[in-house]
Amino acid sequence: MEAAMGLMRRIHPKHTETALSALLSLLPHHSSDLLSQVDQPLQVLCDVVSGKEFILCEYNRDADSYRSPWTNQYQPPLEDGLYPSAELRKLETEANDVFAVYCDQYYEGGISSVYMWEDDNEGFVACFLIKKDGSKSAHGRRGYLHEGQWDAIHVIEVALEDEGTAKYCLTSTVMLSLTTSNDSSGTFNLSGSIRRQMNMQQSVADGHLCNMGRMIEEMEGKLRNSLDQVYFGKTREMVCTLRPPAEIVSMKLPDS
Repeated sequence: MEAAMGLMRRIHPKHTETALSALLSLLPHHSSDLLSQVDQPLQVLCDVVSGKEFILCEYNRDADSYRSPWTNQYQPPLEDGLYPSAELRKLETEANDVFAVYCDQYYEGGISSVYMWEDDNEGFVACFLIKKDGSKSAHGRRGYLHEGQWDAIHVIEVALEDEGTAKYCLTSTVMLSLTTSNDSSGTFNLSGSIRRQMNMQQSVADGHLCNMGRMIEEMEGKLRNSLDQVYFGKTREMVCTLRPPAEIVSMKLPDS
């Protein structure tokens, strides 16, 4: 299992589904662990009732159907599907409305979905998903890339504590895939994923949604900085080492 997880961390995001399927056939007794720990690129489906798109994942799946956060209905229809309680569904609906605004302001387009369900410790779990397509054929703004995908998965476990406080455990994963293809730079591909975790204990006076929103905003800032330093920073360093700019090559070192 440890070797399988190490392999999945090094797999190109485009090949995650194929590699996971192969590992499931090799390790059928670890299927539940693999499906719960391996994040796959997010897929999108259109709600036939509301006409809005929503994101598919393991957290809104039951059998071969997926629950829409907009209508709380499964597609394809499922008679005995799992649903959140009425109180949690109300919070889920509010979170979807707020997160749609967050997605538009921070990502200038994209698709977002929020799913919530009860856990066994009298708390609940929330999953916040964002999918941004930055390719030229996408519907979002600023589509400059030949291909470009940003998939963000934020899972928050909420455990209620005494004296009006709650403990929040956030696990965030970002999968990034960029491909450029033009005459000046040729074809270039940069892909990878990053995962981080954060724990906080906060008062619930402002509501769970405010606390979770602040944690996600802070975590996304950290993830973007890490991606910029690790992926883009190291890539620029290697490119400039292998192919230094012409002005640097023409410069002469001063005499010692």
